[in-house]
Formats: sequence, structure tokens, C-alpha cells
Amino acid sequence: MKMFSEFVEAEKERLADYLQQPMAELAQACSGCWGDVVALDGLLSDRLFDGGECSQLPGCELLYVVDCEGTQVSSNVMPEMVNRLVRGQHLSDRPYFSIDQEKRGRVVLSDVYISQATRRSCITAIFEVERLQEIVGFVAIDLRLSALPQEKRESELARHWMQIKGDPSVRQTLFMQERQVSRMDQQLDDVLSTIDELMVERGVFHTEIHFSSSRATLWLYDEPHQYHIHVLDEILQPSVCLGYAGQGYPQKAMVPKERVGEILKKFKLLRLADEVVYLRDASLNLVNGMVGLHFSCDGQHYMPYEAFLSAEDSFWFGEMAA
Repeated sequence: MKMFSEFVEAEKERLADYLQQPMAELAQACSGCWGDVVALDGLLSDRLFDGGECSQLPGCELLYVVDCEGTQVSSNVMPEMVNRLVRGQHLSDRPYFSIDQEKRGRVVLSDVYISQATRRSCITAIFEVERLQEIVGFVAIDLRLSALPQEKRESELARHWMQIKGDPSVRQTLFMQERQVSRMDQQLDDVLSTIDELMVERGVFHTEIHFSSSRATLWLYDEPHQYHIHVLDEILQPSVCLGYAGQGYPQKAMVPKERVGEILKKFKLLRLADEVVYLRDASLNLVNGMVGLHFSCDGQHYMPYEAFLSAEDSFWFGEMAA
């Protein structure tokens, strides 16, 4: 199973493959007029057509050329203007101008950054310019990320255990606090039974339970872009189920419906097990199978439901004791 960072690196490799041919052709064209600044500027300008897009490189925001020492030898050619004042500036400190030997002949991509001009995500691609079998410089292009083709990330990639430390100041004062019994705590079994029915029988696929503030936030499978907030007086009443038509269990659910009750019972255990370190909020998503936990120490866990159910009670109590 891929981590998110692995997916990002794979996506960069895919984008490099996509840019390989047009960048190689542009570099070859630059080779033909190397040493003639006016001709280089004209070539780069010709690669832009009306509307501000590069004919073979969608999302082009800036084209320029540097030599092997990182000195800019062309103007900045942009859809709306050509800036000649930048000729001669030194860009050797930019990390993507240091190309490893194994990447010769390949597109090299920068990290994604926020454009100062548009305040949108961009990426810079460079390709070496070769003349008479010698590397003489590099052509660089700044590309608007939203205009480039990207593959859809599968939700399965997010299914790994993450532990996140919260605010250090909260941890420092942890043993100066004590769990206050909330109204939800006093009637927790009834609340969890209602949530169980809403998730198993009434189309709720994602639930966030806020134990300390006695409320619940629900997302419906057929209305995933909206959420419904219920305070305790509402979520306590079984009649809340009348507000959600019976739809059966989501077909795409990763969590078996017989495990929902087990997960909710374990939420209760972690809420009431300790008076100092205790569960403040918890979430369950049936479709991606993820459980979220937010403790009083401000620490958070996100994990697949399988890992949550298989973790021994001693694991959590040991974490609390630490």
C-alpha cells in the first residue's frame, strides 16, 4: 500500500514523462540559436500562442534559458510580456539546476511551489540544451499545476496509521486537568446505540462524535457534500432516526456492518478509561474504513478500523501512562 509521499513522487515521475517530448523538442530548438539572445527570445515567444498557453505545454506561465553556470541568457518570456531586465541574473542556487548524471536527457522537476504572481501551485521543469555533443545550458518552464493532467489518487492510499502530536502547551499542563463528565457521558450507551442505527441502517457513512461538547456531526452517503450537526438533546432522542430515511448499509463500505458496534464500544472505553488522558472526539468513516481519535493531551490518531480493533487495551493505556 502506497504512502501519500510515495504517490506524490510517482505523480512527479508521471508528469516528467508527459513533459519529456515537448521539453526535448524545445531544448533542441534552443540549441539551434544558442548564443543569439534575440533569436532565443523570439523562439520562446513563438512557443506561446494567443490566450497565454504554450502550444505543447499547457499551463505555461514563464519560459527562460540559463547557461551551465546558472546565468540567465534569455529574457523571461511570459504570456503577457517579455522581461529583458532579468538577463544576466544568477540562478545557480536553484536546486533543480544541479542535475544528477543519471538524469541526463530527462526532464527534471522542481518541488511544487506557490507562484508569487498568481498565488496558485506551480512547478518548474528544466531540460538540458546540448550543442555539438556538449551541454551548454538549460531551458526552463514554469507550469501552472492545475493545467497539467493528473491521475486521481485512490482512497486506499490514505489507509495507514498516523499519530500526530498536538499543541505542546496542552501536553505540559496535561496533569493539571481532569475529565469533566459531560451530558453525553451520562447517557453514552443510548447515544452510541442511536449512532449505530444511523450508520448501519440509515445511510450515515461518516460520524464525528464530540464527547466533551456533547454533539455529533453526520454525513450521509447520498449527500456527501453536506453535514448535519446534532446537539445532545437531538442525538439522545431515538426519534432523530425519523429524520434519516432507511437506506440500508452503504455498498462501498469497507467496514463490515457487524463491526460498527464494536468500534463504538471501544470509543466508550477510551472515553471513560482515565480521568486525565481521555478521548475528546472520535470519528468513523465506513467507506474508507478509517477511525480518528483526538485525546485530551491533544494527540491524534488516524488508523484503519482493523488496526483500531486489533490494538490491545494495554496499548492505549500504556500510551496514556506515558
